[in-house]
Amino acid sequence: MPPFPGRTSDKAKQVNQKLDQIESEMKRIGYWHQNPPVFEASDYQDAPSFELWLQCIFIPHARAAAREDRYPPISQVGLMAMRQYDYHSVAPEAQGLLRLLNEFDDIIGEKPNGVHN
Repeated sequence: MPPFPGRTSDKAKQVNQKLDQIESEMKRIGYWHQNPPVFEASDYQDAPSFELWLQCIFIPHARAAAREDRYPPISQVGLMAMRQYDYHSVAPEAQGLLRLLNEFDDIIGEKPNGVHN
């Protein structure tokens, strides 16, 4: 639950801004589907494609986490993207998306001020 009802935390704002950038980049490079298929996937490997998983599973769940201001301790969507776009096949058009997903991971992994491991 957000720290103050009706107010969005700085982290939630950062998460939503990054998700907006990710969505925009996916649209720019043609990875966004206007009418995505309906599917169930427990992880990105069960989805029809990594891009559909990002669009239909990852982004909606990340937006829900931002609404609730509750996040996992780490995110590895950038690592998943690196495996997808650098290891299995090289996709030069996806390098901007890969950078944005890594930046998302960094936002999620940040500790609040004054909190140390």
